[in-house]
Amino acid sequence: MSVLRKAPPAPRPAAPRGPRVTDEHGRRVRVGELALRYLLLLGVLALTVGPFLWQLSTSLKGPTEDIFSSPPTFLPKDPTLGNYTRVADTIPVWDYALNSLKVAVANVVTNCAGAALAGYALARLRYRGRRAATLAFILAMLVPVEGIIIAQFTTMRELGLNNTLVGVVLPGSVSALNVLLMRNAFLNLPYEIEEAAYIDGANVWQRFLRIAVPSVKGTLAVVAIFAFMGAWDDFLWPLIVLSDPSRFTLTIGLNYLHGTFANDERLVAAGTIIAVAPLIALFACLQRYFFRGVGEGAVKG
Repeated sequence: MSVLRKAPPAPRPAAPRGPRVTDEHGRRVRVGELALRYLLLLGVLALTVGPFLWQLSTSLKGPTEDIFSSPPTFLPKDPTLGNYTRVADTIPVWDYALNSLKVAVANVVTNCAGAALAGYALARLRYRGRRAATLAFILAMLVPVEGIIIAQFTTMRELGLNNTLVGVVLPGSVSALNVLLMRNAFLNLPYEIEEAAYIDGANVWQRFLRIAVPSVKGTLAVVAIFAFMGAWDDFLWPLIVLSDPSRFTLTIGLNYLHGTFANDERLVAAGTIIAVAPLIALFACLQRYFFRGVGEGAVKG
């Protein structure tokens, strides 16, 4: 009788050579691979943050310092805030900033409230035509602003809102993108929670305000940041609808620095930093909610 012999185990592949370290997710990776990741991140950081740092450096340089030297110098020899004072002396920058702040805050409030209500209706309520309404919001994102700006201007004129800050706010009061963001956030909420609240006697508004909205704070922060940035940085629509210089927003007012004082790069850089500073402050306040999006709507056990 023949004896069956067990085949010898296949040899294991040799472990890759080279030192290894643990990355941020606890995985073992090679040192060279990790170094390549950080080099790519540094390259992206230089492309995105580099122009802002250069503008900041230029805004702090005095009139006697050469800003076009080769090689360029990032650190000013004698830092000064005189360029910011000159911006305020050249144009009423703080009045323009106040107008922009009014428009941006109103845009944040209307987008957060309107997008949350519309997103909840599209995600959680059952009614005829819900899919058609969702499709309408998706199609609205495909229409370029330039294609409807004449219709918007005509509408504002018929309503008597030309040359007013309300006319600046109204067309962007609820963004289709923000509605879809809120819809996707509400879709991630388990239906069992709302069913339990419904059994306990909670109506639609109570379920919306006490259960749904507190669970999507991260997405609300994203909507707030997008709405503030869109309103603060908008140039074309305020330029069209506003004609009174006392109602100009900051982006339109800073355009005077580029036109009349185009040769003074320090002045333009100082105006740019004034315009960007509120966006940085807003993101610094909401960044912990902004990066919460991965687990949005999840239930902690």
